[in-house]
Amino acid sequence: MIKLRLDPSSGVATYLQLVHQVKHALRLGALMPGDRLPTIKEVVSDLAINPNTVAKAYRELEHEGLVVGRPGLGTFVQRSLGGGSTADHTRFRRDLARWVRGCREAGLDQGDMEALFASVLADSPQEGIA
Repeated sequence: MIKLRLDPSSGVATYLQLVHQVKHALRLGALMPGDRLPTIKEVVSDLAINPNTVAKAYRELEHEGLVVGRPGLGTFVQRSLGGGSTADHTRFRRDLARWVRGCREAGLDQGDMEALFASVLADSPQEGIA
């Protein structure tokens, strides 16, 4: 099960932060079809937020077909967002960790790395995707 957290200084609505974290976990394979999300009560207890905020995030995920709510049982992952295999993810994660170390050694901070990565990603064509 994933551990959700909030960044109050991000400027992103609380419910959207929850949605983004669940989607991130789906992309990384940390959540798989059939996995149960934390209950609304668990999230409220952990993060001290309004239950309606959690319910709104879960409704958004359900609307997108990513999760399904089962009354009395919880909210369950319906489909994944991850592409590639777990082995691919492991290899790319290792490559990225090496890249991050190199960037830090060169004096780049997180903002610099994010901007550089976003720039390269935006300039790279999506080959093989129709």
